[in-house]
Amino acid sequence: PGRGWAGMAAAPKNLARMGEQALSKMDKMNAEVFTLTYGSMVQQLLKDYEEIAEVNSQLESMGHGMGQRLIDELLAKSSVGSCADFRETAEVIGKVGFKMFLGITATISNWNQDDTEFSLLLGEDNPMIDLVEVPDKYKSIKYCNVLCGVIRGALEMVNLRVECDYAKCVLWGDDATEIKVRLVERMESVYPFGDD
Repeated sequence: PGRGWAGMAAAPKNLARMGEQALSKMDKMNAEVFTLTYGSMVQQLLKDYEEIAEVNSQLESMGHGMGQRLIDELLAKSSVGSCADFRETAEVIGKVGFKMFLGITATISNWNQDDTEFSLLLGEDNPMIDLVEVPDKYKSIKYCNVLCGVIRGALEMVNLRVECDYAKCVLWGDDATEIKVRLVERMESVYPFGDD
């Protein structure tokens, strides 16, 4: 009962295949249209807010709302069940979630000793940064910060409270975009109805 992150230990899952199958069930959008639409949204936020930090915050907040809805679609259209642990949850995000919604696979690496923190890496194949050039005056923008919000919002819906930090970006000259994800709390499931 419920959509918890943990539960029964399942047989090893072929997450890459699950990601491909989930992608095949999705309505497709032209990558250039997506890139230009997202770019226009970021550009409008830059006009609406004076501080880059506020734009970064708005992108994360928008992503949080998206993530709370996208998790339902991921669970409905993929054959992913409950994850055994946070490590498996991370792999599902990278191999199923990113494949399903962006058509790419994210690499999961840099785990800490407690398996409560990892890095999610996106290469230059990230469609969100296609055709994007950031002017020098906006170099501190966390252009894909919406992804931090999506991850945070989705995991919150399966009772995992995380913090996400946009650490590196291809648009800043880094070799990859890196999002650091840290597990803060495993929340208890709360059901709105009693057992009466």
